[in-house]
Order: sequence, then structure tokens, then C-alpha cells
Amino acid sequence: MRREKTSLLRSKGVQSLLASLLCIVIGLLIGYIVLLIINPAGAGEAIRTIVENFLYYPSAAARLRYFGNTLVKTAPLLMCSLSVLFAYKVGLFNIGAAGQYVVGAGASLYVALGLGMPWYVCLVAAIAAGAILGAISGILKAYRNVNEVISCIMLNWISLYLVNALLTNVKETASPYTFTLSSTNPDAILPSLGLGALFANNQYVTIAIPLVILVSVAVWILLEKTKLGYELRATGCNKFAAKYCGMKEKRNIILTMAIAGGLAGMGAATLFLTGFEQWQVTQSAVPAMGFNGIAAAFLGGLNPIGAIFSSYFIQHITNGGAYVDKTMYSAQISDLISALIIYLCGFVLFFKVFMNSRLDRRDEKRRAKEDRPGSEEGGKA
Repeated sequence: MRREKTSLLRSKGVQSLLASLLCIVIGLLIGYIVLLIINPAGAGEAIRTIVENFLYYPSAAARLRYFGNTLVKTAPLLMCSLSVLFAYKVGLFNIGAAGQYVVGAGASLYVALGLGMPWYVCLVAAIAAGAILGAISGILKAYRNVNEVISCIMLNWISLYLVNALLTNVKETASPYTFTLSSTNPDAILPSLGLGALFANNQYVTIAIPLVILVSVAVWILLEKTKLGYELRATGCNKFAAKYCGMKEKRNIILTMAIAGGLAGMGAATLFLTGFEQWQVTQSAVPAMGFNGIAAAFLGGLNPIGAIFSSYFIQHITNGGAYVDKTMYSAQISDLISALIIYLCGFVLFFKVFMNSRLDRRDEKRRAKEDRPGSEEGGKA
């Protein structure tokens, strides 16, 4: 029984789960302390409200509807986290998921509002736009050894202003927001297939939700169960060794960044093609969705399946902040708590190392005790 317990704790999946849960608990605890400092009277109620999110509503129908809204916002976050972890598995840090998300939003909305195309064409356009932007960073990395972090950061801002300029042609006259899909091109809205009825007729719940889950499974299969996935990961471990083994390391780097970019671009389409949000052409900051994807990826243990749950949790906490008493706390308090958890995600690997060191020390003590003369096993020998 003892060996089984040790084996279980040695499991990477179990370690990732425990480390992620520890990050969440510490983040919520620090958040609660911050709430106590700001206003002790409402700290307990505020943290409970943030954690409850849609459960705040007494009506079952309202709970279902707002639960649907949380899932709608989880879909793009999950795609951005898949974008980050896919590249990270291949030894690349795709901080450009934010920019790839932006061009995905720009392409899908322009094809929908400017060209009047149906939803599936808009979805393909978003994936293609994100893939092209990701491939640019991949080409610079493969052929000029330009650090992907630097090229991605630069492309993030270029993407934002290009998309703002492009979508100015499809914005409302009296506001900085793009036209609504429902009034301009209803065919560009992702189909619901009856899913909205499951969430109290929430019109924004579409096939995007099951689609991103299927993509998560597909990414896991690609990385862990295919020859291509093995080649990509081998290239990430050592591109020179991969080259001498006959692998096309430059192609693999470019392909990895293109796939990662396509995932982030698709994430934007899963949000904006529901009609849930409109793009603001005057925004001067890159949307946080791409950066939050980094946190979701690490909180999920860099596992595509784990990212499903971590993405939902981060979005759940973020949405829960909307129900905090605004007379006591700022609406951004949930963002602060999310930021604390996001910051702690950087320590997930540290927690794993610490856990392994403790296990190693315990195993050494056990072996020393077993090898000691006069021990039970020694007597039998």
C-alpha cells in the first residue's frame, strides 16, 4: 500500500493537480486578506460572492443563464491556453497569443460584417489569420534565431492597431463599436443546435463550447499519441539533435507557432461570432484574454485536459467579481484575486520540484531504515 501511495504522488498529473490547487487556495487566502484590509466588514461576503459567481442568483433560470455566460467566456480563454501550452510543449514561449487572438477577432468580424460571409468561413478566416501571425514568429525563430518572445510582443501591438484600422470600416457611426452580428449578418453567428435551451434560452451559448473541448482532446492526442507530436516535442528538447536525427527542425518550429497562432485566432472567433461582445476600435491595450491564457495553461499543469478546468476556474472567478457589493469594493477586486492566482501559477513548477525533493528525502530515509542491520528485512535476509 505504501508503494502505491508513493507511486501516486510521483505521478505528474497528481503533482500538477496538487500544485494547482495549492495556487488557488493561497491566491484566495491572500485575496481575502486584501479584502479585510480594504473593508473588514464585507470581506467574508465578498470572497463568497466571487467564488459563487452565478450561484449568487436565487432563481434557477438566472443561474443557468449566467452559467452559460461564464462558459461563453471560458471558450476563448481555453483556446488561448491551448495556444500557449502547445508552443511550450515544443520548447517555445508563445506570449503572442494575445496578438493572434486580436487578428483572429479582426479577421472573423471583418469577413462577417464587411464581406457578409457565413459563420464557418469567418471561423476559418480567424484560424488562418492567427496561424499566419504565429508563423511569422516561427520563421524569424527558425531562420534568424530571433527570440519568439521579442517578436511576439512586437507583433501584439502591430496587430492591435491594424485590426483597429480594419474594423473602423464596419463600426457604428455614433460609437466606437463594430456593428452587431444579429442585425448585420445573422448567418455569421455560430449555430446553437439547441444548446441555448439548456441554459434558460441563453442565445450566446453555441457550438463553440463543445467545439473547444473537442479541440482540447485533439491537441492532447496530437502531442502525446502521434509521430508528429513526438517530432515537435523532440525539436523543442534539442533542435540540433532533432536535426541530426533527420527531423526538419525549422519546419517543426514554424509549424508549431502556426498551430499555436491558429488556436488563439480560433479562440477569438468562438467569442465574437456568438454576438456576446463587439470590438471597440478605439482600444489602446491588447485584450487580456491572450495573457490570461498563459495563466490557465500553467494552472492546468500544461495539459490540454487540465486547461479545460483551469480556464473555467479563472473565468468563474473573474465573472464572480461583477456581483461584489460596489459600495464596499471596486469591481476590479476579482481581477486582483485572479491576478494573484495567475502570479502564483508561476510557482507551479517550483511546487513540483519541492514535492519531489520531499519525496526523495522520505524514500532515502525509508531505504536507510530498511538497510539498517537488525531491521525486519535485514533479519529475514
